[in-house]
Amino acid sequence: MKILISGASVGGPVLAYWLRRHGFEVTLVERAPGPRKGGQAVDLRGAALVVAARMGVLEQVRALRTTMRGMSMVDGDGNEIMRSTEETISGGRLDSPDVEIARDDLTAILTAAADTPHLYGDSIATLTQDDTGVDVTFDGGGRDRYDYVIGADGLHSNVRKLTFGPEEQFLKHLGMYVSIYTADNFLGLDHWQLWHREGEAGFGLFSDREPAVMKVNMGFAAGPLDYDHRDVEQQKRLVQEHCSGLRWEAPKLLEAMWKADDFYFDAMAQVEMDRWSRGRVALVGDAGYCASPLSGQGTSLALVGAYVLAEELGRAPEGAFDRYERRMRPFVALNQALALENPGMAASPESVSRAADGISLD
Repeated sequence: MKILISGASVGGPVLAYWLRRHGFEVTLVERAPGPRKGGQAVDLRGAALVVAARMGVLEQVRALRTTMRGMSMVDGDGNEIMRSTEETISGGRLDSPDVEIARDDLTAILTAAADTPHLYGDSIATLTQDDTGVDVTFDGGGRDRYDYVIGADGLHSNVRKLTFGPEEQFLKHLGMYVSIYTADNFLGLDHWQLWHREGEAGFGLFSDREPAVMKVNMGFAAGPLDYDHRDVEQQKRLVQEHCSGLRWEAPKLLEAMWKADDFYFDAMAQVEMDRWSRGRVALVGDAGYCASPLSGQGTSLALVGAYVLAEELGRAPEGAFDRYERRMRPFVALNQALALENPGMAASPESVSRAADGISLD
């Protein structure tokens, strides 16, 4: 059987790995011209660590984990008002078994493990399905027929739009936006996080393996905004507009934003759907059930969802999507609730740890 997966970040490669183990012929299509660089640090917890171990990549992941020593909170003038060497906002307790890793490092590990043909720089243009398969045309002009198509293509999923309709009917906006980019480490941070929030805006700064650079998370609270999620210049203008009132080093951070070539921006939002499949097309990870970065569990949901979906397809394609939903729905609900636990703030490490183990993979 031939399966096409759209999206080659986290869920896509994991799904490809397990589908190939079950004997399927798999192809990954990815709109980006190559493996995506940049992005925030992500976390593997609970059941996701089990998936990584069963793939044989857990030690590689641990070898590239962030090695934070702690964090500080500062006021609008840069004065430290709190510090911790026991936990960080992004990764939770430093002595936990959870693994925090840069997103591009994790993607590189998973892509190598998947060992699956990739169609980089292309995307699905149309999907036409019948009782026996799905006819696909690509933006690049290619055509092919597959037994199944899976969308692992994120919050703004193209597969979801082509199969279920416009994203507006599925996205639940959480009232916040975040940008992520790299800047020179002019503060000299050393395996340390620094956080500041003033009014409706704020930033987080990280320095890890590369001492010359730091990762900037700059965000703000706002209702739904009308913007193009592929228009980087427009997104930078939004960040400039909403964060220009921040003091201390914010002007330097905004200046660095305009020079950054790895800029990422999006809303804090969740995806809520009555069904994650229609006919021979299904969704996995953020495409079907994004929990938002506020949950701290988006990456783990993608790994676990991909594993469960592959397992059910490998058991028997007939009824696989229904069984996948029955197994994953309670776990998704548990983890989506994390983002609503403390509106505008990341979920507590204790809540995240409990939710991360909320599914059995046996």
